[in-house]
Amino acid sequence: MDKISRAAAFIRGLSFDGEKGKIVFHTSSSVSPSGNSLDLGLLPEGEQELLDLLKARWSDQDLISCGGDGNFVLAGCYDEAVARVEKKDFVFPSESESVQVPAVKDKVALVTGGAQGFGEGMVRELVTGGAYVYIADMNIDGATRLAESLNQEQGSTRAFALKVNVTDETSVEAMMDQVARCTGGLDIFISNAGVLKAGSVKEMTLRDFQFVTDVDYTGFFICTKFASRLMSIQNMPTAEYFTDIIGISSKSGLEGSNKNGAYAGAKFGSLGLTQSFALELVTDNIKVNSICPGNFLDGPLWSDSDKGLFVQYLKAGKVPGAKTLGDVRKFYEDKVPMKRGCETKDVVKAIFYIVDQKYETGQAVPVTGGQVMLN
Repeated sequence: MDKISRAAAFIRGLSFDGEKGKIVFHTSSSVSPSGNSLDLGLLPEGEQELLDLLKARWSDQDLISCGGDGNFVLAGCYDEAVARVEKKDFVFPSESESVQVPAVKDKVALVTGGAQGFGEGMVRELVTGGAYVYIADMNIDGATRLAESLNQEQGSTRAFALKVNVTDETSVEAMMDQVARCTGGLDIFISNAGVLKAGSVKEMTLRDFQFVTDVDYTGFFICTKFASRLMSIQNMPTAEYFTDIIGISSKSGLEGSNKNGAYAGAKFGSLGLTQSFALELVTDNIKVNSICPGNFLDGPLWSDSDKGLFVQYLKAGKVPGAKTLGDVRKFYEDKVPMKRGCETKDVVKAIFYIVDQKYETGQAVPVTGGQVMLN
């Protein structure tokens, strides 16, 4: 993170109200000062020097000017900040008719793999709950379409599209810099991007095995590395700013999965990372937990007509006696006491719980309809 990204996160942390900080929008454009502005001059390079300077001059300003380093506009919502930069009048929109969820209302969230499937469902529920949500995905066109659709529905800017490759450190670091400069920081990071290739251990290629583990295991490490840097800086001014990193694991992270070893192994490993990261990052008030959903049978991972798991499992002979895709689906529905697949709303309720509580960290929360019961 460069000094501008660090400054944005420090400023958001300084504006912490007990639940969240203000939106902090960085711009190189000139911004008209108000009665509560601060002219700070060029920012120092050193992190501690930068924090000390901001804390010494902080007085709940709504504009901090930094000479050649640009301006930081603080606002109660994103559109208010942009309106000030564009020198336009702004009127707060009426409250959305959607149900606001106190645990996430006006907090800033990011969902990797958020342009489709499970991720898209999470994004929609979080926006409906009142959060600002970054839709981070390799599929930038899909992420952009989803963001535009949600913002139109809400009547205000609540969703942002970002392109990211979670297996590439440079890509993830650049994403977090964009977040810092756009909103000042991040309250909830959901590591959802995942892939799956089923197959026998006797036949799976090393390339396919590494493809799965690179995204599902190493990707979680890379994302946590850079998200935690931003969150820890956001916490430094008060040492009271709780944030959340949530990994979307799987029931296959709780028990083995026949002819699905690459995926299950990566998900088991991600739970080990969850516990280890939780022990370390608790000193930064970052809670790290994972959710272990059951099978999302209606999503593209399972139902895609070409590459979905129903097709893969039928071809791999994973379900004894299965002749059709319907046979495979019924086999997996019958494994669940609730007699249905997991749905997005089930997982989102777990997300709301994790964010709302301030005591648990390092946990693997099952959402499996009773298919996997912890002991």
